[in-house]
Amino acid sequence: MAYIRPRCSELTGYQSGIEFSSDIDLQCDFIMAYRLNNTLARRIEELKSRGYVAHMMTGIAWGSYVDYLNGEYDGKTHWDEAQTDRCGNMIMHGANTPYMVPTVSFADYLSEKLRAAVDAGAEAIHLEEPEFWDRAGYSEAFKREYLLYFKQPWQPAHSSLDVRCKTARLKAYLYRRTIERVSSSLKEYALTKYNRVLRFYVPTHSLLNYTQWKIMSPEGSLAQVPSVDGFIAQIWTGTSREKNCFEGVIKERTFETAYLEYGVMQELIKGTDKRMWFLHDPIEDNPAYDWNDYRRNYLKTVTASLLHSKINRYEICPWPGRVFQGKYPAGAPDAQPIPGAYATLLNNIFQTLGDLECTEPESDIHTAVLISDSALYQRDYPDSVLTPDEQRTGTVLTDENELLKKYSTGLFAGKGDEELKLRFLKSNAFPSFYGLALPLLKYGMPVHPVVLDNAGRCPGYFDDLDVCVLSYEFMKPDSPDLNNALASWVKQGGTLIYIGDDSDPYHGIDAWWSKRYKSPAGHLFEMLGIEPDGEKSIYSAGNGTVAVWRKAPAEICYSKSAADEYREFFRNTISKKGFLWQDKNYITQKRGPYIAAAVFDESVNNKPLVLKGAFADMYTEKFDIISEKAVNPDENALLFDLNEVKNENFRIIGTSVRILDAECRDEKITLSVHGASGIDAYIRLRTPFRVNDALAEFSDKTPVEVSAEYDPASRTVLLGFASEAEDVQITIF
Repeated sequence: MAYIRPRCSELTGYQSGIEFSSDIDLQCDFIMAYRLNNTLARRIEELKSRGYVAHMMTGIAWGSYVDYLNGEYDGKTHWDEAQTDRCGNMIMHGANTPYMVPTVSFADYLSEKLRAAVDAGAEAIHLEEPEFWDRAGYSEAFKREYLLYFKQPWQPAHSSLDVRCKTARLKAYLYRRTIERVSSSLKEYALTKYNRVLRFYVPTHSLLNYTQWKIMSPEGSLAQVPSVDGFIAQIWTGTSREKNCFEGVIKERTFETAYLEYGVMQELIKGTDKRMWFLHDPIEDNPAYDWNDYRRNYLKTVTASLLHSKINRYEICPWPGRVFQGKYPAGAPDAQPIPGAYATLLNNIFQTLGDLECTEPESDIHTAVLISDSALYQRDYPDSVLTPDEQRTGTVLTDENELLKKYSTGLFAGKGDEELKLRFLKSNAFPSFYGLALPLLKYGMPVHPVVLDNAGRCPGYFDDLDVCVLSYEFMKPDSPDLNNALASWVKQGGTLIYIGDDSDPYHGIDAWWSKRYKSPAGHLFEMLGIEPDGEKSIYSAGNGTVAVWRKAPAEICYSKSAADEYREFFRNTISKKGFLWQDKNYITQKRGPYIAAAVFDESVNNKPLVLKGAFADMYTEKFDIISEKAVNPDENALLFDLNEVKNENFRIIGTSVRILDAECRDEKITLSVHGASGIDAYIRLRTPFRVNDALAEFSDKTPVEVSAEYDPASRTVLLGFASEAEDVQITIF
């Protein structure tokens, strides 16, 4: 029962750049003091004095680095290190805050500046968002890095696909180099000066999101940096709202996108001893939505993360000040502060997240859609596809729904042109990946993205998988060794489904396969000992199965009939190994006594998932006791299964506040608790006796009004009181 745990477990935490206040005393384990400024030391000391483990966090690609840019640091101006597009425009994160080209000089500046966090006593440092925009790469600093790395003069990325790929790889390398240099330097400083082992983490968006948004980042390769201790998966409604395409419709699919994003992020630490926290945001960066929208989409992301059961660490909230102190929709005449019920629910979930166990996935068919860091490197357009205005601005303006309409009715009928095809393939809808993932996920197959590159870093990487879906139409293997690893896995009994028609222009770049094969798939087929012929074919390879469909994966997403055909091909292929896949419109996952469930719309049917038993509904403010839960399409649930603890006389079922200590003896229970101020707090307990009453008082003996409602059917009591960010002692009898 991890509700009562030492804070050094660091299961839950949040980031904040403001002074500590009682309404953000959320009683997690650690807090990341954000931003380097003259208040940092005081803020870290405040966190420690309140019992939190103190971390520090700031941006690595952008931040308050004007002293470096203006030459106050070393007497040289560094504005030429701002990321710059082909038109000479600096790419800005805010006023006087450009995205940086991470030079050696900049890395050394960060290393020195961040010593202040070590001096202040931070136990860990997080450098977030190593981001290099795809449209950047035209600054003088980047031109110098290009010359030093490739030993040849800089060439503009828009000049050819080869140069575009080389440029993208360099961008990822520069941030990996900077992270390794800064983390190693600070760890040495902390150990030699303070005899303290400093930990270093990288909060980063998912590989899927960066690929959609066309941002270069080191991603998977960071797992191999020894001085990096782990990551925060920065996934929230702001990333998961990005529209994608399914059965001919482009729209937001927050749950499905979040599910796939969290899935790929857990791959960063697979086969390592590094930590991963999954982030959720109760609102998001866009302040234009109302509280109902924030709540609905927040619960989708939370549920999506809980369905990945090998992770049980969470960043519960970035910027809690804007959640508990803000009004939304921002700027609207009817903007409202956070509703009391939502504030309570959030605090409930924050505490619940610290009580989750890691468990094995429930699926009988462990299915992956493969993706690679190289997907980042081939997302943009050659100049031949741009209009003169787009070439001038460096910005491609697309109406994805219009592209889909033209693509599906033109190209597929043989009348379309290559420009429309490329525009659709490279749009933010990322149809090549979602064309493979969504038709399976929406029909109840809990697929998750698996990072192909890790097969070269982690021996036996595919061993826990039954089926892999692969296409080289939107990514490429960095070396033939990755194909060799896939072929070996198949021959040992795996099932590989390859979707691709060799139409991607990036097949033609100067790469390891280009002298002998039309695409890297040709080498893979040779390693498997097959020669695909016809549109669809299924082969045996050793003890495994290989299926090949000569189709562009993006074509699967343009209609329901195409998705149905893909699902049937998938079903026929896996049946060769005795797997039976029954369509359903939901997925579930048990986490100890907890059951997470999500029901899809746009699925095989519109029926609700009905769960029967004895449950506490964890997505209600009072942990409502229910015997039946109907989860409708496009809804989700988190239930506490009371039958899982039927042999436990005393158990914390749910709480809005942190339980510091608990004792159950002689028909009396005593609790010591602490929660944030300004919320209606609830605690539901399984008790060994019928509860008649409860008394509560602050640590100074001031009485606290507390209610106690006993439910004999569940043998639980619900306590209710107003939380005031002080220790409260509760006696139940």
